[in-house]
Amino acid sequence: MTTITIDNHNYDLDSLSDDARAQLTSLQFVDTELARMQAQTAVLQTARMAYAKALQAALPVLPVGDTMKFN
Repeated sequence: MTTITIDNHNYDLDSLSDDARAQLTSLQFVDTELARMQAQTAVLQTARMAYAKALQAALPVLPVGDTMKFN
């Protein structure tokens, strides 16, 4: 017997309706995709910081008083 806890209530998976099991499967899929996308976002943010740092290193040195901003 497999159980799942939802809102502090235990449910026997075998006793759930087909619709409830389908909703649970969809929820698990979405949670997995969100975790994957969050990991991908972290990788992309790290890459962006590295590219920005590399760009700053590749830019010509400006005379004192001139400034540039990156957004």
